[in-house]
Amino acid sequence: MPLDWSIVIHKYGGGAKVPTVTGGKFLQVARADDEAIHIESPIWKAKLQRHDLEKGVELIETGTISRDPGLFVEDYMLYVSNERATSVAHILRDLGFLDQTETFSIRC
Repeated sequence: MPLDWSIVIHKYGGGAKVPTVTGGKFLQVARADDEAIHIESPIWKAKLQRHDLEKGVELIETGTISRDPGLFVEDYMLYVSNERATSVAHILRDLGFLDQTETFSIRC
């Protein structure tokens, strides 16, 4: 199923704390708009571009990118973007596109 951006806006539009794949920590979403999900930490800010997230989901659905969160990061960097791939994994796991595994290892 393609990424429904209206769900993204509803879930993250006003900000949210997204559990990380490793557990115990959270990714802080400041807001979501028509173009991106805006994330931040005390020392940086970034945007996860809508077109990159949509492409990532499309490649998950076609089997090009793995649903395993650890493998996803490497695949996403190869096929989509090198920008905040781990943060994208947290978001797509929270949205149900990646497996809900308890183990996570970044292979990059």
